[in-house]
Amino acid sequence: MVKALNGVNLTVRRGEVLGLVGESGAGKTVTALSVLRLLPYPGKVVAGGVFYDGQDLLSLSEERMRQVRGRELAVVFQDAMAALTPTLTLGEQMEESLLVHSSTSRKQARAVAEELCREIGLPDPHNILGLYPFQISGGMAQRVALAMALALRPRLLIADEPTSNVDVTLQADILDRLRRLQHQQDASILLITHNMGVVAQVAQRVAVMYAGAIVEQGDTVSIFRRPSHPYTWGLFQALPRLDNPDVALRPMPGVPPDLMNLPDRCPFLPRCAKATTTCRTSPKPPLGQVEAGHWAACYNPVQHD
Repeated sequence: MVKALNGVNLTVRRGEVLGLVGESGAGKTVTALSVLRLLPYPGKVVAGGVFYDGQDLLSLSEERMRQVRGRELAVVFQDAMAALTPTLTLGEQMEESLLVHSSTSRKQARAVAEELCREIGLPDPHNILGLYPFQISGGMAQRVALAMALALRPRLLIADEPTSNVDVTLQADILDRLRRLQHQQDASILLITHNMGVVAQVAQRVAVMYAGAIVEQGDTVSIFRRPSHPYTWGLFQALPRLDNPDVALRPMPGVPPDLMNLPDRCPFLPRCAKATTTCRTSPKPPLGQVEAGHWAACYNPVQHD
């Protein structure tokens, strides 16, 4: 059994952007799929709950979950081209969610789809909606996927690496659209990314994930200025600094643990330069408060002056 997630506890508040960061394989995408109940077989949630608006999504019928998914919860997947159905035109795919979740006519759905394309910066929406996914570029596919997710003005948007496969110009456009969704509609966004610069631009709070668990979380300013968990500190040491280009990067030694054989102790222990006897003899540390609004799962957190 692979424990892709192990005791993850997150809260996304209304009207905020929560950045979920960590290296590949940490469990970020599995977290999103668990919330949406889209885990591929044989994956399953064996314990816990996903609470939205006072109800546990895991207890809903599949029909009720389909009503929530799309209308109130939406997702933008990392590989937009793979997320689009290759045998349907872009227009058919964009109209589908509008027709399923509202009483809109097909003509009205097409008009809404064209307007969404204009808002997201796609030229000539009328012709683009008649194309198939293989006829557009990856950047255009990313815009279409974002437009589909925003079609019904969801209250919670899960954006899984929405800027990872696009150039910096399109990245800026996507981030601007996410900001407008947050401010104009008081929507919440779970932003999954490994790009710390993107997090710094748009997120109010940050959760750092390692080996299927949250090892640190807090407001963005605290995390960036005073990272407390050695893993978070290591992430920042491996980032190039434009304000100090002469400082050499310090890559983290070692590799993440095997999720099929997770240790009972801190999963970062073999890679940690600050490990103490307590770390080697005690069970996995829980999240503890290091300052107001800032928690870290560490027995010997990084100290700052």
